[in-house]
Amino acid sequence: MSEEPLADAGDAGLDGTWSDESDWADYDRFGEQQWDDERDTPLAQPVVAVVGRPNVGKSTLVNRLLGRRQAVVKDTPGVTRDRVSYDAVWSGRGFTVVDTGGWDPDAEGVYASVTAQAEMAMSTADAILLVVDANVGVSVTDEAVAKVLRRSDRPVLVVANKVDNQAAEAQVAELWSLGLGEPYPVSALHGRGSGDLLDEMLRRLPETPREQLSPSGGPRRVALVGKPNVGKSSMLNRLVGQQRAVVDETAGTTVDPVDSLVELDDEVWRFVDTAGLRKRVKTADGTEYYASLRTRSAIEAAEVAVVLIDGSVPLTEQDLRIIGTVIEAGRALVIAYNKWDLVDDERRRKLEKEIDRDLVQVRWAERVNVSAETGRALGKLAPALRRALESWDQRISTGRINSWISEVVAAQPPPVRGGKQPKIMFATQAQTRPPTLVLFSTGFLEAGYRRFLERRFREAFGFAGTPVRVVVRVRENRNARS
Repeated sequence: MSEEPLADAGDAGLDGTWSDESDWADYDRFGEQQWDDERDTPLAQPVVAVVGRPNVGKSTLVNRLLGRRQAVVKDTPGVTRDRVSYDAVWSGRGFTVVDTGGWDPDAEGVYASVTAQAEMAMSTADAILLVVDANVGVSVTDEAVAKVLRRSDRPVLVVANKVDNQAAEAQVAELWSLGLGEPYPVSALHGRGSGDLLDEMLRRLPETPREQLSPSGGPRRVALVGKPNVGKSSMLNRLVGQQRAVVDETAGTTVDPVDSLVELDDEVWRFVDTAGLRKRVKTADGTEYYASLRTRSAIEAAEVAVVLIDGSVPLTEQDLRIIGTVIEAGRALVIAYNKWDLVDDERRRKLEKEIDRDLVQVRWAERVNVSAETGRALGKLAPALRRALESWDQRISTGRINSWISEVVAAQPPPVRGGKQPKIMFATQAQTRPPTLVLFSTGFLEAGYRRFLERRFREAFGFAGTPVRVVVRVRENRNARS
């Protein structure tokens, strides 16, 4: 379907026009269009884990295997911390690549958790790529990793990375000493040898994964978003029931989006833990810049976002900006006030005043008060997600909408503009996800009146938990055309 240009209700210049009553044929496009709302059902596919000590180029190799820049890359050890999954295709065959943090058996603090995540990735993968820096040779850490992998029943390929030219291939022979078979020389940065590596990897992979989940239908996609250190990774770990994401008191621990299948109320959901949005993308730099881009991409890929807010401290401008990002993306919204175990009666009263003052425009959002630390009220999360998604998917018939708009306009007509009162001739819900109300009008509708219509639309038909977009198509002046 070729889509006519629509003018957003918030735009000053409305270029989506219709000329006269004959143009009500647009109704056929907007009122009766059958929208394809089916979700993709992910097929089970084998999993490849990319492991190795810090700063050997694992994330660069992951991007090379994917054929796109997806994993965060920076010339600093320890950028990747969680195990992060990406879908890839080579020679028509799909597989999942799991990027991991640097594995160091002597690591302490947060990096000990990073190592644990890498070990878990190795234990659940169908094949393993051990990445070694060919320019450095075999280190003590490489030997420790190889010792563990020699006991594994998974196929293991040694990837000799940073072999940028033929002269450097002489250094690859040393890697035979790891006892894991023939090393494969690759330059992840330039792509040299990556095709041969992928071919061999596909030969080693089983047709189906060893561990296979078979949920009924595709899991709904949920993005966990919020400012740094608000408890997103702690919530994901609590929901999963294991240490799925690295958690540390240091803000900004999560860099890449981390996804997990979570079963809540006998339904499987795909949760994605994201990096904390600390600044605007334009003012962020380095790792934070790419982490912000990944987070925004995760929101776009999700169907519903859970915005975590620290309920124990006052609302911040960053909290409001994150909520605005979700609304701008048109995703269903659940606001989870975390750390509720730290909220006393006085703080609760202050929070209600902050919500009335700062979140008055998103009263429609689903709200839950939870504690990721104690597990308090996490059982309320799944019902809130379902209600938000039901509204996000909801479609009201054109007949009902026009009966409703007639009653509303009769009781409260649009304000006069330029000496003339606009008339709303027709209305329809053009699409779902998010619900979009299209108004065919004889003139511009003031922003305040559009907000009034949105409120009345929600009162009449629900739509709790989802943004509603109001789009205006203004009739072209026929005298001006002639």
